[in-house]
Amino acid sequence: MTRVSSTLRLTGGALLGAAAARAAYAALTANPPGGEVWGRTNHRGEPVTLLEGPAFVAGAAAGGLLLPGVPARMRAAALLAGTVPGALGGYDDLSGSADSRGFKGHLGALARGEVTTGAVKILGIGAAGLGAAALAGSPAPTRAGRVFDTLLNGALVAASANLMNLFDLRPGRAIKVGLITGAPLAATSGAAVVAAPLGAAAALLPTDLAERAMLGDTGANALGALLGLGATRLPRPARLAVFAGVAGLNAASEFVSFTKVIQRTPALHRVDMLGRRPVAVVPEPAPEPVVDAAPAGEPATS
Repeated sequence: MTRVSSTLRLTGGALLGAAAARAAYAALTANPPGGEVWGRTNHRGEPVTLLEGPAFVAGAAAGGLLLPGVPARMRAAALLAGTVPGALGGYDDLSGSADSRGFKGHLGALARGEVTTGAVKILGIGAAGLGAAALAGSPAPTRAGRVFDTLLNGALVAASANLMNLFDLRPGRAIKVGLITGAPLAATSGAAVVAAPLGAAAALLPTDLAERAMLGDTGANALGALLGLGATRLPRPARLAVFAGVAGLNAASEFVSFTKVIQRTPALHRVDMLGRRPVAVVPEPAPEPVVDAAPAGEPATS
């Protein structure tokens, strides 16, 4: 494939994903499925909708299906990697509770015999990752190499899906992370896989930054999984390095707040605040006037 045709494919896929995502968002918000169940309160205590997530999944899927020249197996892998994590994320969005958080919380509950929505999502996304990796295939010459690649690629898809969800805590953050990490993938053989998701994410970014909507688990899981699938087209040493980084960040999230790290790192904080409304500063209450104590029987002086 020439550089020109690759660029045209990337641009075309991004435009298809963007148009489909905006059309889906307009249709979903005009007639929300299930009514008010998609409403949430954001970090400011203001109302937002989670329908941005289903709009992203629809845009990425439609763009991927309509993009010409993509091998059938890769098209099927992208459809699986986007829709199943998105559907499982939607299940967690609508039915989940905050009683258990993170891998440790959900798997700990599962060990006690309690099946949380988060545990269902973890296991389901893991299976979807393996399925997408098997569909995408591996160029390894030996069976052992192909099995290894399938396991590695499946884990990469699943871990990327979970990691992206950890960034969806402030307006635009998850989409910015997706665009920044997806741009290098777009220059590789994974361009056909990430083109539509990047276009869909970019089209929804203004709405996210305006704090009218958010990706939720639905959109964040799908975006991460599709970027992970794009990374499976990298050479094996690069994939191992990427997986180590993604797995390391997932593990770190059990002990470290990404939001606090971003706030304390000037460069990350500037990128995080780009395009966002300023953080409201609550003024400190004025100190009360101090009145000197007076001896008994004498008037107090000011």
